[in-house]
Amino acid sequence: MSAEKITAESRTEFGKGAARRIRREHKVPAVVYGHGNDPIHITLPGHDTMMALKHGGANALLELDIDGKSTLALTKQVQVDPIKRHLEHIDFVVVRKGEKVTVEVPVHLNGEAAKETLVVVGTATIQLEAEATHIPEYVEVDIEGLEAGTQILASDLTLPKGSTLLLDGETLIVNITEAQTAEALEAELEEAEAEAGIERDESDAEAAEAAEGDAESTEAADEE
Repeated sequence: MSAEKITAESRTEFGKGAARRIRREHKVPAVVYGHGNDPIHITLPGHDTMMALKHGGANALLELDIDGKSTLALTKQVQVDPIKRHLEHIDFVVVRKGEKVTVEVPVHLNGEAAKETLVVVGTATIQLEAEATHIPEYVEVDIEGLEAGTQILASDLTLPKGSTLLLDGETLIVNITEAQTAEALEAELEEAEAEAGIERDESDAEAAEAAEGDAESTEAADEE
């Protein structure tokens, strides 16, 4: 993964008011942490940063030019407005070339399993240790033609060169099962409806018995 180059500006204004002003200018407030240094508060160009994050994925690596000094930074947390979908804030961590980092990488399925099967993804992301400048965007899993009963574990994955799995090798990644037929699904629905009807009948009967008991108690009290 090559680092996208972004020119940043250091900033001295903080708080919600300052952040809103930055966003109104179509920029993004961000903080860079790491290697025992004090956090660096910066402002990034909104459009360029959004494109860099889309290209780099969940673990985008950026080369930040902060006041003329180049800093290699890995994206750690991105806050996005849930409605307008614009970037609200980004946290970065400083890294160095050759340095190992721990990242979460998505699993991508390639191909189609055999007919009349159901593909169940047990783990959508896996934890890896990789060089900061060689973080894979995803790990590909080939399921082409796999039959029902096939299971792919973490230990079965083919990892990119230089990456080390930090997940238990027995973790289930993909499970191929038999697809449920329309007849079997209909039978299950009918059984569920029948059970629900029995439960309703039992509930109505219990309610009737309770009401009858209350009536008898009331009559007995009136006679006294």
